[in-house]
Amino acid sequence: MQQSRSGLLIILSSPSGAGKSTLARRLMDRDPSLRFSVSATTRTPRSGEVDGRDYFFTDHAGFQAMVEAGEMLEHAEVFGNRYGTPRAPVELAMAEGRDTIFDVDWQGGQQIRASDLSGHVVSIFILPPSLTELERRLRTRDQDSDEVIAGRMQKSRDEISHWAEYDYVLVNDDLDATEADLRAILAAERLRRDRRPALGRFVRTLMEEAR
Repeated sequence: MQQSRSGLLIILSSPSGAGKSTLARRLMDRDPSLRFSVSATTRTPRSGEVDGRDYFFTDHAGFQAMVEAGEMLEHAEVFGNRYGTPRAPVELAMAEGRDTIFDVDWQGGQQIRASDLSGHVVSIFILPPSLTELERRLRTRDQDSDEVIAGRMQKSRDEISHWAEYDYVLVNDDLDATEADLRAILAAERLRRDRRPALGRFVRTLMEEAR
């Protein structure tokens, strides 16, 4: 039976350091059909980052032009830099039946859920086991100053306060177990009756055979 369907928009949100980027990579390693939504940003590229692969790097004027033209599915300002999701690649993936993973904060999640694509959204929030562990993870990355880490911890409290807006909430105290839960969620959402347009035709065929 043909299982054609539109692609899903899988929103992963969490405080910085809770593991959503690692989990997203793991999901895509196991399932090559998944695509990662590449964001546009006004921040400066970091060492090793490639334009078009890691981010679409642009200046503030270029970013604002995309917003005003309606070319952003969502956008927000984080620590003085702007981030957003170009709409066209997402719609193309949906038309091809490919699922897209979004690594976005609660603001981005709200905007995607409020868009005209909301019926295709599956939203998942990743919680850390504790704020102490979250701060330890941020310091272990050794990428940010004490001042930046303090800012991220403050933002984490605001981020966590939006947990109840999501369809699913997972506590990432074990990376392997959390990945398994994510894969189970994805499998179940793909099998939902309302996401499988070919199912109705298949059932009608069965009923005709029964006559």
